[in-house]
Amino acid sequence: MKFSPLVAFLILVSPIHAQTPAPTAEAYYQQGQAAEKAGDPAAAKDFYQKALKLDPKNANAIYSIGQLKLTAGSIATKGREAKFGTVMIPAFQLDAATLRDALDALSSIMEKQSKEEVTPNFVIVDPKGLLESKKITLNVKGVTSQAALKYVMDQTGAKARYDEHAVVISPL
Repeated sequence: MKFSPLVAFLILVSPIHAQTPAPTAEAYYQQGQAAEKAGDPAAAKDFYQKALKLDPKNANAIYSIGQLKLTAGSIATKGREAKFGTVMIPAFQLDAATLRDALDALSSIMEKQSKEEVTPNFVIVDPKGLLESKKITLNVKGVTSQAALKYVMDQTGAKARYDEHAVVISPL
């Protein structure tokens, strides 16, 4: 059987173009690392498991899955906090506002500025009523939502904790 030069060329070249690089265990491991840095422990675990399917002895993936069991909560918390801080607030003004009013205003601005991608659920835990009488006056422009919240916390003597379903505000 005789091939023309064009057919021979196509036979030689077509396998090169048809092949796509297969994902490697190292690539999945790196994606897991990126997911951890982004604050998504579930995605990180998924990537590490994919790496282990390709290479069951991948020491980095084995170690990282073990570490995730210990650190998943803190990784997720950092991810929520980071997402919270990405929202830019063009202007935030308060004049003798209560803590609840300040948090409601901040929540509303954040929802609007993030096109409803970030909808904070602020929960005030203050059993002794230490924060009720605090008044907040603030006039800031061009800050992140995280910075705006910090200004509110500083004026009221409160702290914020980023839980799974809420930002919990409590006295210092």
